[in-house]
Amino acid sequence: MLVISSPSGAGKTTLARRLAGEFDLRFSVSYTTRQPRKDEVHGKDYHFVSRARFAEMVEGHEFAEWAVVHGNQYGTSIATVNTSLADGVDCLFDIDYQGGRQIRQQWPAQSVLCFILPPSMKELARRLRQRATDANDVIERRLAMAHEELTHYGEYDYLVVNDNLDQAYAKLRAIYVAAGCTRVRNDGLAQALLREAAAADHKP
Repeated sequence: MLVISSPSGAGKTTLARRLAGEFDLRFSVSYTTRQPRKDEVHGKDYHFVSRARFAEMVEGHEFAEWAVVHGNQYGTSIATVNTSLADGVDCLFDIDYQGGRQIRQQWPAQSVLCFILPPSMKELARRLRQRATDANDVIERRLAMAHEELTHYGEYDYLVVNDNLDQAYAKLRAIYVAAGCTRVRNDGLAQALLREAAAADHKP
């Protein structure tokens, strides 16, 4: 369960989708109450729902995690997580630090948390303005929120600076591959080999 977080504009979504495109990763599509941006597709980028529907899902305990970010609500369906775990498929989450914290609390052994850092706050501001999807007051709120988000970097296992997209992706890719090779994630195979070896030793 790979969680990728960052301040808005640092590039987590671009990196996450690139990783999901290369590997057999199940991308967790979040639910949100915010309005879709230009070219965003319902069901692909987000599940866009009303505040009333979101509240119903919260009441029904349908979210593995949910949070309020920049005045809008975002949540991850617990059904998506449970299905991925049951299928043995790695799941990728493009969520903020609040969601990452909840995923870590519920699935500490399965979760790997990576925080994407901008090279500077000046560059982050430039990217948000270049994106041209938000009004100036929204951009200013996002920049103010970025400071709060950055204070939570210590809750993450890995930090990747997104100065050059290809280099940042190479690092994120290496983190994902290495995480799949940890002892805890391969303990079952190692134990099976030991049993097989022990059985072979006792054959006449």
